[in-house]
Amino acid sequence: MAIIHPFKAWHPSPEQVKQIACPPYDVISTEEARKEAQGNPNSFLHIIRPEIDLPEGTSFNDDSVYQTGADNLQKFMDAGILEQDNEKALFIYQLIWKGKTQTGIFGCVSVEEYDNDVILKHELTRPDKEDDRTRHIVEQQAHAEPVMLTCKDSVDIGEFTATFCKENNPVFDFTTQDEITHRLWKVTDTETLVQAFSGLDYLYIADGHHRCKSASRAAEYEREKRPEVTGNEEFNFFPAVIFPMSEMNILAYNRIVFNAPNDFLAQLKSKFTVQENVSPEPSHKGDICFYINGSWLQITLPQAENPSAVERLDAYRLQEFVLKPLLGIDDPRRDENISFVGGIRGTDELEKRVDSGKADLAISMYPTAIEELVKVSDEGLLMPPKSTWFEPKLRSGLLVHTF
Repeated sequence: MAIIHPFKAWHPSPEQVKQIACPPYDVISTEEARKEAQGNPNSFLHIIRPEIDLPEGTSFNDDSVYQTGADNLQKFMDAGILEQDNEKALFIYQLIWKGKTQTGIFGCVSVEEYDNDVILKHELTRPDKEDDRTRHIVEQQAHAEPVMLTCKDSVDIGEFTATFCKENNPVFDFTTQDEITHRLWKVTDTETLVQAFSGLDYLYIADGHHRCKSASRAAEYEREKRPEVTGNEEFNFFPAVIFPMSEMNILAYNRIVFNAPNDFLAQLKSKFTVQENVSPEPSHKGDICFYINGSWLQITLPQAENPSAVERLDAYRLQEFVLKPLLGIDDPRRDENISFVGGIRGTDELEKRVDSGKADLAISMYPTAIEELVKVSDEGLLMPPKSTWFEPKLRSGLLVHTF
């Protein structure tokens, strides 16, 4: 049973939403956020990246950062930049990008269901990132950003959203500079959706593992402060947009290696059949492209013996057959010799980093399928780091959930 929880959202006015809404905190650096928010005091980046309002060089986890974020959120509320609904509701959130539409339900999901694996994970989380987001949640007494979840397609949910969107006007309808259209409908009669979600066995985390874990930790902290807890307190729920699997769009998550051995190419050719002068993007699962010495090469990875869902992943096979034995990268989560580049930046970005001398080698991947992610989650396993890049991204600042 999956719980979808209506909530009293804080939100901008339709006239201000485009000015306020911003990219999520984890896809924009402090430097990029500072530049984007320049001259825009109403940008939601002042809440999710509050270090931009402090002197350059201030650490992201300095005490002043968390206090500034909480102060900024309160200012937005006090000044009417964000207004709270009088009634609980669910929302329909639609993204349109490059001719493809995905439509999900924006509501709150249950911390308890996250803790009890009704909301299934596929990645490990880092304690330092958990600490950071947990403290933001506790200081602000709010979940400022939603996570992205997916679920197996539901006829009931699909029919409801299609009919509702056809018969009602959206509350928000705007297009950002990256040519993504964002639409949001408000649903006050929520029982149909609540019942439809109760028929789902699982929800799956697509994007936002650290925010999920931080919501769980924040709820535990809030429970410890109270002599009595019913389980219905708002801190026991956190916001999510839940999309059907069939509408999810995953791009490749590529890699760059800063220092490769001088004989790397010779080693590669000794172990694999190497095709030269190929397209920068692999056309099939199992194919990997390398950019080195100004040209693109391609190999086909071998299959693992008796593979699990994880061992069938290209990211796992790349690690086992190339990164570890040929480049000495044992733990890509912590090894400073490797970095990751989201597929949205394209292979031109990979060439740029190598040609500039910032890296010796770039690796172009074939995108992971959503079915692979779900299979790994169903088996209770974990994917290698940076296996998926979901696009388009949700916009932050549309709806805020307070305690």
